[in-house]
Amino acid sequence: MKTMREQLTTYARYHRDRRNIATHFVGIPLIVIAVQILLSRVSVAGISLAMVASAGSAIYYIALDRRYGAAMTVVLAATLWLGATVATYSLGAWLALGLGSFVVGWGFQFVGHAFEGKKPAFVDDLIGLLIGPLFVVAELSFALGQSAELHTEIVSAAGPTHA
Repeated sequence: MKTMREQLTTYARYHRDRRNIATHFVGIPLIVIAVQILLSRVSVAGISLAMVASAGSAIYYIALDRRYGAAMTVVLAATLWLGATVATYSLGAWLALGLGSFVVGWGFQFVGHAFEGKKPAFVDDLIGLLIGPLFVVAELSFALGQSAELHTEIVSAAGPTHA
């Protein structure tokens, strides 16, 4: 298994345009929320597919890094709660919010990659679908002045960001 640094560096190589990174701050949360909404309505014995996917994802993130894994677990728990809440809505509202968030989120992603001039990372490696949310959390932490050493290592390997 690749380390968190390796995963984030690989992902960052597809994301050096600041406009693309900015679209990811909207698109990726919308996609995560949409997946939680859509998977929350599918359950067996009170355990939803969203719970199973969130637990598996949290375990993966914690295996990569305890601190970032804890942050991702909080994000997953919050979006799981939101997804479970929306799953109680009428079928039409549930589908509209779930599919609408999914489509709008991916719209932001593809606009960002048009700015970047590169395909999304998941096209070359499906693990990019899991690393995207971690990338957003890491970029937020870097913007807040946290994890400077990690940020420096990623920028050294992936290159600087540009407009």
